[in-house]
Amino acid sequence: MKPAIAIVIILTAAALLAGYVGWHLWKLAPGVWKWVALSVFVLWMATFFVGFFVMERLPVGVATVVYEVGNTWLIAFLYLLLLFAVSDLASLLFCRSKSLFTLTDSAIGLFIVIGIVAVILTIGGFHYHHKFREEITLVTDKPLEKPLTIVMASDLHLGYHNRKAELSRWVDLINAEKPDVVLLCGDIIDMSIRPVLQGNYAEEIRRIEAPVWAVLGNHEYYSHVDQAERFFAAADIVLLKDSVAHCKGLDIIGRNDRTYPNRLVLKELKEKFDIQDSHLSILLDHQPYHLEEAEAAGIDFQFSGHTHRGQVWPLSWITDALYEKSWGHHQRGNTHYYISSGLGIWGPKIRIGTRSEYLVLHIENMGVK
Repeated sequence: MKPAIAIVIILTAAALLAGYVGWHLWKLAPGVWKWVALSVFVLWMATFFVGFFVMERLPVGVATVVYEVGNTWLIAFLYLLLLFAVSDLASLLFCRSKSLFTLTDSAIGLFIVIGIVAVILTIGGFHYHHKFREEITLVTDKPLEKPLTIVMASDLHLGYHNRKAELSRWVDLINAEKPDVVLLCGDIIDMSIRPVLQGNYAEEIRRIEAPVWAVLGNHEYYSHVDQAERFFAAADIVLLKDSVAHCKGLDIIGRNDRTYPNRLVLKELKEKFDIQDSHLSILLDHQPYHLEEAEAAGIDFQFSGHTHRGQVWPLSWITDALYEKSWGHHQRGNTHYYISSGLGIWGPKIRIGTRSEYLVLHIENMGVK
């Protein structure tokens, strides 16, 4: 399917679903509140769509507000859609008996619907700001200089919404682990590099008290990959693009994101850099497709992100269906995997049924105490 046709289909479906929600709000609200409810919904939706076209022309502070407000509409819309769809389905299944949400001209019904969505958004916002520390210990018989602690994170999505102050808090969390190595697995930048450069976010990342390696994600390509690469250099991040770093007895393999059409096949990458099976290998690959490739190549540990596990329920059901593993620890043969739901987030800073996290990986050698 051509991209232009796909965009038309998506926009048409979005317009029909938005019309469905708007119609329900109109029916539910009493009197003049019909116009108030519908107007707020339409203006809120317009903020989301207009933001895509004017964001880069607005001052960074204003663009941040537009981004936050507009993207929060997405979650409100999703849960309004679910509430009305479930209510309509229940009405059909139970001989069109009226439920609270199918009432017309009901101030109580409108208040309850808006209240439910507001509570969901509020709880999701608090949940997002709590960062979960996942910890795994990997015991190996391969030679290491010493036991290692590695902090891994993906999907920081720095930009208009995840600002410098938030990044500073994340750096403090990383430094508290006293890591030997820090690995960042793509989508470090969100949709725009502008706020990251103007805010000098690089100076915060330079506070990390360990060597930092990273790979590109799809969002680095969306936000001008050449500028993203210059940012990584300014932040003292060593970027791995189909390349390998050797550190403290580890082979750290970084794949270019699959957005890049000419990235090497993992087997070719391993042969090109003469990676030995006798060395412990860690693979960074932003998008967790084809996990069998790492197993076939004899990789010890793969770290990926990208999925966010859908960010909010029930979208997590979709990512669980799309990927062999959309979140958490996984194993195929002798290869271990961790698919992260991300430290940051794209769009609204809301998590429902998923979490924002970073991984602390301890690697111990059987012969080293």
